[in-house]
Formats: sequence, C-alpha cells, structure tokens
Amino acid sequence: MATRRLQSGLVNDTLQQNKNWMKSYAPKRPRTLPRVIPGLQWYAIQTRSRHEKFVDSQLKQRGVTTFLPLVNELRRWSDRQKLVQLPLFSSYVFARFVASVENRIRIVSTYGVVSIVGNRGEGIPIADNEVESIQRLLASDVPFVDCPFVQIGQRVRIGGGCMHGVEGILVGRKGNRSLVISVETIERSLAIQLEGYDVEPI
Repeated sequence: MATRRLQSGLVNDTLQQNKNWMKSYAPKRPRTLPRVIPGLQWYAIQTRSRHEKFVDSQLKQRGVTTFLPLVNELRRWSDRQKLVQLPLFSSYVFARFVASVENRIRIVSTYGVVSIVGNRGEGIPIADNEVESIQRLLASDVPFVDCPFVQIGQRVRIGGGCMHGVEGILVGRKGNRSLVISVETIERSLAIQLEGYDVEPI
C-alpha cells in the first residue's frame, strides 16, 4: 500500500514538472501595443503643377480642413490686364488631419496629389504657429516678399499692431530689419519689413 502511494506521488510530481516545463517553453503571445494616433496637425501636400486649387477643392469635399495661401497678381497682356489669384507656394497645399492610415490614403488618392511631404510619405507635422503666421500675414495686407529659406537666427515675436504675436527670425541688411517667416517642411520663407513694429526675443 505504501509502495502504491509512493508511486502515485512520484507520478503526480512528474506530471506537475512536465506542466511547468511546458509553460516555461510554450510560445508567448505577443503583446498588442495600443495604436497611438496623434491629434489634428498640419501637413504640407505636394501637388501636380497648377493643381493647387483643384486639390484644395477636392480635399474640402472629402471633409479635410485645408489652407491654400493665395496672393493677388496683376497679369498684363497686349490687349488687357487682369488681377488673378495665384498660390503663394507653388505646388503646395496645407491640410489639417489626424495622421491615421485611412486619412493618409484618402489624401494621396485624391487626383492631383503627388505626396504628403515627409519621410516615406507619412508626412512631417508643421507647427501650428508657422501656418498661423502665414494666415495672419495674408489677412493683414502687410507687404512682403519671397526670400531664401532661413533656418538659423534669433527668433523674435512682434508686439502690437495687426501682426501682434507673429513669430519669425530677425535678419538685418544694410540697417534694414526684416522678419522672416518660414515653413521648414517645404523650405520656403517670406520676409516683412519691421519698420514701425516692436519686437521681443523669444
């Protein structure tokens, strides 16, 4: 009787050891990490040549918030002249969306879109203040000119006036001070004269 109990105990111990061994070597189920989707952000959309307005309209119809900076330019012909609206940044439209796979497909599948500017077509977010600065500049009717892209310099903020709060890079040439507003993603810059404006370093 004692021998049977001993054998039964040995069998139970062996079965338990086998179970523990199987658990330790069993393939572990991979952890499913939560999919993190950032909130609404601005992105630069590269378009085909002269398709900026068409892409802007198509994206709006698809429920995407867009911003297409336009400037007025007087075009002259031999027999007439006409004031036309042209894109400020040729072949670019700004769009604000959540960078999910579905939204990226919806953007790039729009006719006239070349790509979302960024690595591997995923897009690089544009800081809100960069887009807001261009929006305020166009709304203020302050004269500005295209200038070479500026990346390094002292950042300042305008205080007072219609451009209050607009940030940019302070540059000077022959005693003239200008504020350069840049969109780093597409490497484009605009410059406005700072005469009559107070600025403070950031």
